Amino acid sequence: MKKFVAEFLGTLCLVFIGCGTACTVGCDPAAGSGYILTAFAFGLTVMAMAYAIGGVSGCHVNPAVSFAMFLSGKLEIGEFVLYVIAQVLGAVAGAALMLPIWGAGSGLGTNGLFNDNVALSLLIEAILTFVFIFVIIQVTSKVENSAIAGLIIGLTLVLVHIIGIGLTGTSVNPARSLGPAIFVGGAALANVWVFIVGPLIGAAVAAICGKFFAE
Repeated sequence: MKKFVAEFLGTLCLVFIGCGTACTVGCDPAAGSGYILTAFAFGLTVMAMAYAIGGVSGCHVNPAVSFAMFLSGKLEIGEFVLYVIAQVLGAVAGAALMLPIWGAGSGLGTNGLFNDNVALSLLIEAILTFVFIFVIIQVTSKVENSAIAGLIIGLTLVLVHIIGIGLTGTSVNPARSLGPAIFVGGAALANVWVFIVGPLIGAAVAAICGKFFAE
C-alpha cells in the first residue's frame, strides 16, 4: 500500500507544481523565461520526489515509466496496474487542486498537437519519452548510481521539456496529460490519446534498448 500511496502523492505533486508553474509563468517559447521555468519545475519536482519516495516505490510517477519497467521484468502485471491507477488518480487530484487557483480556462497545463498534426505529435512524444526513459533504465541499472540517479533523471526531464514545450507542451507521461485534460475538456481531452499512446511507444522502445545494452 505504501508504494501506491507514494505514487499517488508523487504524481499529484508533479502535476500541481509542473502544470501549475506553466499556468503561472506561461510557456510561450518567445518569452523565454516562463518556458525555462516550466521545464525546471517538472524536472526539479521529479528530482525531489525521487529522493522523497524513490526508496518506497521507485518514484515512477508516470505510467510510461511503469510500462517500461513492466516490459523489463521489474514489475509484475498486478503491480503495474495498481501503479498506473495510483498515478492517474494522483494526476486527477493534482489537476483538481489546480482548479480553484488557476481555473479550467487557464488550460491547466494541458498538451496540444504540434501543428495540428497527429502523426508528428505521436513521433515527438515517442522520441522525447524514449530519451527520458532510456536514461532512467540505464542510470538505475547500476547500484553505484543510486546517489545521483534522482539528479540525472530530473535534469533529463528538464532537457526533454526544453525542446518539447514549444512543440506539444511535453507530455512524456500519460497521467500528467490525462489529469488536466479531464477538467479542461474540448480539444485537450479529444487529443489526449496522442499523449498516452506516444509515450507508451517511446517507453516500449526504451525497454527494448535497455535489454539490448544489458546483454
